[in-house]
Order: sequence, then C-alpha cells, then structure tokens
Amino acid sequence: MADLVTLFIVGIIILIILGLSIRVVNQYERGVHFRFGRVIGVKDPGLRLIIPVVDRLDKVSLRIVTMPIPSQRIITQDNVSIDVAAVAYFKVVNAYDAVVAIENYNRAVNQIAQTTMRNVIGQFLLDDVLSSTSKINERIKEIIDKHSEPWGVQVTAVEIKDINLPETMRRSMARQAEAEREKRAKIISAEGEFLSAKKLGDAADIITAHPIALQLRNLQVLLEIASEKNSTIVFPASFMSTVRDLKDFMESEVKAE
Repeated sequence: MADLVTLFIVGIIILIILGLSIRVVNQYERGVHFRFGRVIGVKDPGLRLIIPVVDRLDKVSLRIVTMPIPSQRIITQDNVSIDVAAVAYFKVVNAYDAVVAIENYNRAVNQIAQTTMRNVIGQFLLDDVLSSTSKINERIKEIIDKHSEPWGVQVTAVEIKDINLPETMRRSMARQAEAEREKRAKIISAEGEFLSAKKLGDAADIITAHPIALQLRNLQVLLEIASEKNSTIVFPASFMSTVRDLKDFMESEVKAE
C-alpha cells in the first residue's frame, strides 16, 4: 500500500514538473527565453521545454495591434482649440527588443502617439488640419515609428478619426460656406445674363441686316398667342406694315424666279 502511495506521489510530482517545463508558442508569437535572468534565445512557434525555476519564457505577439489614441485638446497654429482623436496600428517586429529594451511597449507607443499628435497638429492651421489629414497622418506615423524602432515596434499607420470644433467655429464655418455658395450662384447668374445679352446683341445685328426677320418674328409671336386659345388678340401697330413687307418679299421672290 505504501508503495502505491509513493508511486502516486512521484507521478504527481512528475506531472507538475512536466507542466512547469512545457510551453506552447503560438504561430503569431515568439518566445524570449531567459535562463538565470539572461536571454539565451528567441523561440519560434511550437512546443518548447524549459527548466522550471531556472528558466522563464516571455511570449510576445507579432500581430498588428489597433490602439485608439484618446481625444486630445490641441491648439492649432492660428490659436483655435480643437479636440482630435486618432487610431494607430503597430506590430512587434523584434521580440527581443520588445522585451529587453522597453518595459511596456504598448504603454510607450500610446504615450508617444499622444505627444506626437499634439506637437504635429499644433504646427498646422485649422484649414490645413481639416483638408490635409493624410499629410498629417503620415508625418505623425513617421515620428512615432522613429521613436519606436529601438523597441522592436513598427508603426504601420496612424489615422485621425475625429475632429471636434468649438460651436462658435462651426457656426462661422457654416456662414462662410453659405456665403461661398451664394457667391458662386451670383457668378453663375451673372455669366448667364452676359451670355444672354451677347446672344440678343447677335440677334439684333441679324435682324438689322434682314428686316423681314423681325416681321417673321412678329408673326411667330401671334401664332404663340393664338395657340393659347385667347378670346382677344391685340395686334401691334406695325402688324399691317409687316403684312405688306411680307407680301412685297414674296412677290420679289416670285419675280426673281
């Protein structure tokens, strides 16, 4: 009986030792292997064995991390206070540096991202912030990536996702946009009047060169009035001369033949 208990205890101890010795590194991870506090290697994905108590295996994920950058109160170059929120995408490219060179790379990237966003946007005018977000995004990304490179972290993208303007500034921009639309409408209307006047001038020149054209136009107006089924038609004083001119024109054409 005592032998069975001893075997059972030994089996339990062996299972515990195996449990403490076996580590599984996933495909998207790398394991930084420490022995007596010194790094002895970086482990690839798979089943890995370590010596309990003596060794330690810190696993680092190599997947892209989506990190929201909290809204920051920023004063632009033209002294307008705005709230800007963004999102950063980064990944670990060197597991050794991510563990050894920095205590917490997630927190470090978050802090440097907030500081960089304030500094970069503060160098732009409000109009540039609203219209040149892609340029600002690229500049923020380059600065963060430069700081995070020694930590084994690569920043893949930074995107500004929200810009909140003061209420007074929103009203001012709305009035400016409305004034701009009214200006374009007036310009288009003026261009239309100009083209209309030009065409009327051309028509007047043609009528001056061909007086019969004016008479034909009068007849066309009368025809349009008659099509409306009006009970009363007012003839212009020149109508009789129009008829005579038209008759003379037709006779001249017949004689010419």
